[in-house]
Amino acid sequence: DVQLVETGGGLVQAGGSLRLSCVASANTYSSYCLGWFRQAPGEEREGIASIDSDGYTNYADSVKGRFTIAKDDAKNTLYLEMNSLKPQDTAVYSCASLKVVGSSCIYESIIAGQGTQVTVSS
Repeated sequence: DVQLVETGGGLVQAGGSLRLSCVASANTYSSYCLGWFRQAPGEEREGIASIDSDGYTNYADSVKGRFTIAKDDAKNTLYLEMNSLKPQDTAVYSCASLKVVGSSCIYESIIAGQGTQVTVSS
């Protein structure tokens, strides 16, 4: 049973935009917190955006103001709209259900997808 499937990655020039989608199984989508990670070659995985069931969002400083996380409950789908892309945004992007501490989402995944490659050329 595949829980999370990401699509929408690709090659884009610096300054361009991409929208990633993540279709989740019903059980996984019902998680209180969902989010996006990315991992560049040789780097640690970085949590970059989260959204809770109330729609509260959080962003890493590295993407704040450029990336937007959103979800469509009717489609069990999580999105990541990425604008003003930079070469340093090149990474494998994956979606995940996140752990909760108190009422806050934290960047530790419970279940994560396989990821989709995003490459930004200069």
